[in-house]
Amino acid sequence: MKALTINLPDSLDSEEFEIKMLLAGQLYERGKVTTGQAAEIVGISKRTFIEIMGRFGFSIFSDSVEDLRNDIGNA
Repeated sequence: MKALTINLPDSLDSEEFEIKMLLAGQLYERGKVTTGQAAEIVGISKRTFIEIMGRFGFSIFSDSVEDLRNDIGNA
């Protein structure tokens, strides 16, 4: 896995977990990563990632039927 360092302003009142969830959720919704890969970015289990996605405004359902079939097959 690649490592990424991001400098954030001190005024940003967000925890590391929240920022990782926002990044991973966006990457998942854009089809760049799977739910498993997104969970790995955050450092949590795939199941936990799926369970809390909604709290961050993300949907587990993608626009692609093929993506949904792959997720079901990999669950």
